[in-house]
Amino acid sequence: MNVLLIGGGSRMTDAVIDKLNKGKHRIFLLTGRRDRQTSYKHVFQRYDYSYEDESVKDVFESVKPDLVLFMGAYDTNFDWHRERQESVRYTASLMNLLSTYSMAGRGRFVYFSSHEVYGGSYHNDIPVAETVSPRGFKAMVVAQGEEICENYRKTQGLDILVLRFDHLYGIPRRGQEENNPCYQMCLEALKTGRVSASDRRSFSMIYLNDAIELANKVIMEERPALSTYQISSMEEINEITLAEMIIKAMGGGIRLANNSVGDKYRQILDGRLYQEEFEQRIFVQYEEGVEQVVKYMKRHADAFISAEDVGGSRAGRIWHGIKTAFRRVFPFVENVVCFVPFFILNSKAAGSEYFNRLDFFLLYVLLFAIVYGQQQAIFSSLLAVVGYFLQQLYGRTGFEVLLDYNIYVWMAQLFIIGMVVGYMRDQLQFVKDENEEEVRYLSRKVDDIADINDSNVRMKQSFETQLVNQRDSLGKIYEITSSLDAYAPEEVLFYAAKVLGELMDSKDVAVYTVANGDYARLFSFTSQEARKLGNSIKYTDMEDLYRDLSEQRVFINKKMDEKLPLMASAVYTEDKMELILMIWGIPWQRMTLPEANRLTIVGSLIQNAVVHANRYLDALTTERYVGQSRVMATDAFAQLVSAFFGAKTNGLTECALLEIMTADIARASEELGKNMRQTDYMGILEDGRFYILLSNTDEKNAEGVMNRFRNSGYECCLREGDQL
Repeated sequence: MNVLLIGGGSRMTDAVIDKLNKGKHRIFLLTGRRDRQTSYKHVFQRYDYSYEDESVKDVFESVKPDLVLFMGAYDTNFDWHRERQESVRYTASLMNLLSTYSMAGRGRFVYFSSHEVYGGSYHNDIPVAETVSPRGFKAMVVAQGEEICENYRKTQGLDILVLRFDHLYGIPRRGQEENNPCYQMCLEALKTGRVSASDRRSFSMIYLNDAIELANKVIMEERPALSTYQISSMEEINEITLAEMIIKAMGGGIRLANNSVGDKYRQILDGRLYQEEFEQRIFVQYEEGVEQVVKYMKRHADAFISAEDVGGSRAGRIWHGIKTAFRRVFPFVENVVCFVPFFILNSKAAGSEYFNRLDFFLLYVLLFAIVYGQQQAIFSSLLAVVGYFLQQLYGRTGFEVLLDYNIYVWMAQLFIIGMVVGYMRDQLQFVKDENEEEVRYLSRKVDDIADINDSNVRMKQSFETQLVNQRDSLGKIYEITSSLDAYAPEEVLFYAAKVLGELMDSKDVAVYTVANGDYARLFSFTSQEARKLGNSIKYTDMEDLYRDLSEQRVFINKKMDEKLPLMASAVYTEDKMELILMIWGIPWQRMTLPEANRLTIVGSLIQNAVVHANRYLDALTTERYVGQSRVMATDAFAQLVSAFFGAKTNGLTECALLEIMTADIARASEELGKNMRQTDYMGILEDGRFYILLSNTDEKNAEGVMNRFRNSGYECCLREGDQL
C-alpha cells in the first residue's frame, strides 16, 4: 500500500520507516521543512513542505495514500522550548492535514499521541476512557489533537486511529534531545557524575522498537475494535530502580542522589484493551534496553554534553578553558591588530592635501567604542595616544611634545568621546539585557499562571459537572441513599457498597464491618481492586488511616500509599465504630476537602439505613434463631441465603453454602460453631437439612473449611444457594 509518513527526522521516524519497508509498503515522506542534510533509506519519495503549505493538498493528490501516519507528539519539527508559538502552529498543522485527508476521502489516518495527556498521579493504571488532564502547552495541544481526530472521525465517518504511547525510550539520535526518564537520567549522569531519583515516582516504559511493533498490529488491522489504543508495557518501575540500572551500566564513577520526598506520583497507561484484541509480547526488557541506551550515550558523550559540564573529559575541560580565555582576550588582540593600519593611515594623512584634516585615531577609538563598549574604548584611546606621541617625535623632541598643550586638548577630546560613546553602548546593551531578562521572567510567570489556570479549569469543569448532574446536592444524595430502604434488612449492607460507589463516582468501593477493637471483616465490594486488602484486616496497624478514623475524620491518602485506599470513612453508632467505607478508584484531582465532606454526608445517610436494618433484625432475634443456639430458623436463614447469593450474582460479595450431613443438628452446631468465624451463619432450610453459610469465601477457599469439618467427623458438600 502507499503510506504517507508525516514527521521530522528522529529515531522514531527511522523505526517506522524500517517497519513499513519490511512490510513491502511504498513509503512517501512529508518532512515538514527543507532539510537536505538528512537522508532517509527506503523512502520512495520525499516532500519538503511545511504542514500549513497549500502544497500539502497536491502531495495527497499525487500520493493517494492508503495510510497516513502523523508523528504528532513525537514530531521533531516542533520546538517545544517555544511552547506558545508552537502550540498554535501544531494545531494549525493538524487541522490542515486532517482537512486535506478528509477531502481525499480514502485511507486511514493514524495520530501518534503520548502519556503526556495525563498530567496527574493515578493510583490505578489509567484506562483508555479516562478523561485527559494535560499540564503545559505541549500536553494540552496533543490532547486537543486527540479530540480533533475524534471529532473528524465521528462527524465525517473517517477511519482515524489514535495511538497513545507510554513513556517511550530508546537509543537517541546524536545530539537530539528527548524527554523520557531514561534519557534524562543518562544525560544527568554524563554531565554531573550523579543521578537524581525518587522512589516516590513510578511509571512504565516501553522500548521504541517494541512500541512500533505493537503499533503496527493496530495500524494494519482492517477493522480494529476501538478508535484509541494505549501502547504500554504496564511493567511498573520507579526512578530509584531505573537509576540503579543506569549506574550499573555506566560501570562506576556515578553516584545516586536519593530525592525520595513529597507525595507519591504514579502514571501507567492501561493497555489491557490492546492485549485482549492483539497479542502483546515485549522483546526488550528494562535491563537490556537501559544498557543499550547507556552504552550508546556514553560512547558518543561529546554529542550530548558540553566541555564545561562536570562529567566532561579533562581534555575537554582544558580546551573549554582555553576557548573561554581566548574569547576574553580576543577583543584586546583585535584592538592591537587594528591599531596598526590606523597608525599607518594617520601617518600618511599627515602629509596629504586631502586627508590631513581627518583624524584616523578618533575614528579608530569610535569604532571600538561602538562595537565593544567603554572598556575597549579606553584601551584603544591609550593605544591612539601612544601612536600619536610616536608620530610627533618624528619632527620634534620629546620635551617639546610634552610642552605642547594642543596634544593634551586632543587627548582629552579623544578620551571624552570614546568613553561617552562606549558608555552609551554599554547602557544600550544593559537595557537590552534587562528587557530580555524581564521577558524571561514574565514568561515564567505566564507559565505559572497557565498552571494555575489549568487547575482552575479543572475545578470549573468539576463544578459544571456538579451543576449538570446535581450529584452533590443533598436532595440527590438523600434520594439515592433512601433506595437502601427498599432492600430487605439482610441486603442493606451489600447494596450500601453499590450506593456508595454511585454517589462517589467510583467503581472500586468496599465495606468492612468491625468485628472487634482491632480487626475489620470485608462484607461487600464492587470490584476485585476494592478487595485487595483481603477479607480480614487489622486496621489499627494502619497508623494514618486508624488515626483519622478514630478521630471521626475522613482519611485521604495524600502519600498515595498503594497499601491504603485513596479515601476512607468510618460509620459510628453511639461512639462505636461499626463500618469502614473504603474508596480506591478515584483520580487524585478529586481527593479534596469537598469530596471528603460529601463522603461524610453519604456515610451518615448510609448509617441511618444500616442502623434501621440492624435494629429490625435485633428485634426479631427470638424469631430468627432456634432456642438459645446460633442456628437460624428456616425463614430467617432462607432470607439471609437469598440476600448473600443475590449480592454474589451482582458482584458485591463472595459466599459459599455448605450442607452438613447430620441428623443431630444441635450437637453439630455446638461442635462446628467452635471452628466458625463470627461472620459465618448456621441455619436450617425448608428441606430440614443443616447448612452453614460462609461469607466472603469462594469455592476454592471453602475447601479448607470443609476439610476442618470432616476432621471433626462431619461430612459436607457445596450447594448452590440460588437452587435451594
